[in-house]
Amino acid sequence: MKVVTSHATVRREQDFAVYVLSSRDAEVAVVPELGARIISLKNRRTGREWMWHPAEGLNLFQNCLGDDFSNGPLVGMDECLPTIEPCVWQGRKLPDHGEVWAAAWDVDGEAWKSGLLKTSVHLNISPLDFERTIELDENVIRLNYQLVNRSSVPEYFIWAMHPLLRLQPGDRLVLPPSTRKSMNGEGWVEALDSAIPEGDSSKVFAGPLKAGFAAIHNGQNGDAVEFEWTPAENNGLGLWLTRGGWHGHHHFAMEPTNSGTDALTTAAARQWCGLVQGASSMKWQVRIRIR
Repeated sequence: MKVVTSHATVRREQDFAVYVLSSRDAEVAVVPELGARIISLKNRRTGREWMWHPAEGLNLFQNCLGDDFSNGPLVGMDECLPTIEPCVWQGRKLPDHGEVWAAAWDVDGEAWKSGLLKTSVHLNISPLDFERTIELDENVIRLNYQLVNRSSVPEYFIWAMHPLLRLQPGDRLVLPPSTRKSMNGEGWVEALDSAIPEGDSSKVFAGPLKAGFAAIHNGQNGDAVEFEWTPAENNGLGLWLTRGGWHGHHHFAMEPTNSGTDALTTAAARQWCGLVQGASSMKWQVRIRIR
């Protein structure tokens, strides 16, 4: 029998329930009411907080469907589905960063008793249901996803993990050589603090990928966060960096995705995004390792 290495607790923060999985090595905290947003991802051995918060601090509040993403809490990691850029698709007006980041997700109470944080959301514009299960095993966070198509016809979709990460001096971007070669924009150097000029921002895509891996390693203190996934499931990677160029913020994001663009209309036209068949489902996984 597998030994359980994590503890599951619930706390209140700014009137929201925060579900926390913790082990000796790592801790992950999620607010299901706010798009199942991961507001904290900590290395418990070094004390490093990987999730970015605005300079004025943690401010949790509920958004409405259709809100501009820049007017959200801008805290940590959320999920983008079925688009990132707002667009009109199949007669549906899809909002900025998709339908699920501003929605309240349901929590599976039975799974929580077993130390699994299983949350789900019913999309109101698109005929989709989305589920994510988080499991913490020592220093590895496994995120298992399932997307269900309620429609009888196939549905195109963009999915992207959207983690806003807090950088420190000495942080370096680590990518497989094949990923760097596939970037469809200016290739960034590993030194994130000088990748683009101060006051600027940039986003590039890599793919189709041969290896599902992206990481930040710090050469000064040894801290690292590593994302791993299966390219056959999601063969794109978005890289976003702002050094004050987007609303004055400074953060970085490594975004495993199934697309090479932010707009579903463009992605579907290029046939580079997800396609879930009618009355069926799809599953995929991402693993985050804290070192």
